[in-house]
Amino acid sequence: MSDQKCRWGILSTASIARKNWKAIMNTGNGAVTAVASRDENRSRSYINENQAEAPFYPVPKAYGSYDELLAAEDVDAIYIPLPTGLRKEWVIKAAAAGKHVMCEKPCGINKEDLTEMIAACDKAGVQFMDGVMYMHSKRLPVMRSVLDDGEVVGNIKRITSQFSFCAPEEFLTGNIRMHSDLEPMGCLGDLGWYNARFSLWAMNYEMPAEVNGRMLSSTGRDDSPHPVPTEFSAELRWSNGVSASFYNSFLTEHQQLAHISGDKGYLTLDDFVLPFFSNEVSFETNNSEFVVEGCEFTMEGHLRQHVVNEYSNGAPDSQETNLFRNFGDLVLSGKTDDFWPEVALKTQTILDACLESARNNCATVRL
Repeated sequence: MSDQKCRWGILSTASIARKNWKAIMNTGNGAVTAVASRDENRSRSYINENQAEAPFYPVPKAYGSYDELLAAEDVDAIYIPLPTGLRKEWVIKAAAAGKHVMCEKPCGINKEDLTEMIAACDKAGVQFMDGVMYMHSKRLPVMRSVLDDGEVVGNIKRITSQFSFCAPEEFLTGNIRMHSDLEPMGCLGDLGWYNARFSLWAMNYEMPAEVNGRMLSSTGRDDSPHPVPTEFSAELRWSNGVSASFYNSFLTEHQQLAHISGDKGYLTLDDFVLPFFSNEVSFETNNSEFVVEGCEFTMEGHLRQHVVNEYSNGAPDSQETNLFRNFGDLVLSGKTDDFWPEVALKTQTILDACLESARNNCATVRL
């Protein structure tokens, strides 16, 4: 096995990057070599705190500006968890510096910005990928095999999903996700990215023909120019008659349900984004049968649980570790994979259309 590693720089000291710091340590093919914020002391404190739990040697360097990190020669790839409103600038700069880019979601303010970001990465010959962790779980290919067998679910007819969390008051009045310049899509961007991606995945990445979106509630920080969605629902329809719906909210407690209905049965899971804490991930299928015999009317449940051995978080085989390991493998191979920017752009396009619809009295937007 090669000792070569993908050398990571983290652009900001965002909280989510702590989880991914540990994921990079667990990959076996990656190492954090630098962290940047607009304050070098903050970068150094952040490094020291993470080193205490998941140490790298040599100790990552602390930078007091993003430009300094991009100029570093010992950085191959940049992880960018900056607010969405800032991502375009720094993705394009990272690509121009020859750095591969892992970008948090939603990737851009809109599809036009993301198109520019992807074009910059393509021009520089660097990999672009969004940080959708569940795409790298071993559960997903097992689910795919069940959907494709034609017997358990049959022909897909309907896809539904929900992803939400109940934000505390300080979140609703102070978090960056409540500022329209930083996160204009609010809960739709922060959460709906996962739902739209799940629907795309279920449909083998075929784009829907039309969408409708509805803003159920919205608000913003006192300094936000405009309110942002805090509760949102969407409906997608494909040309073959398949439909999907999803719901996102900062106002209802943790839900991450996904359900795929077919003409023979259904597939369902309660933790499609962040697996419940365990050393296994799972999903269920059911082929219920309604049996009538004289006066006896019986609904028979034929429930089956499908189990995959994979730790839910913080382990060498967890989905976040697989995300960074797979990205590192691409970097070390010297090749890029067009699938990842293409599916990110499809996801962004769907969310843009949902928001456009919601802002126009739920009018149908055709894709």
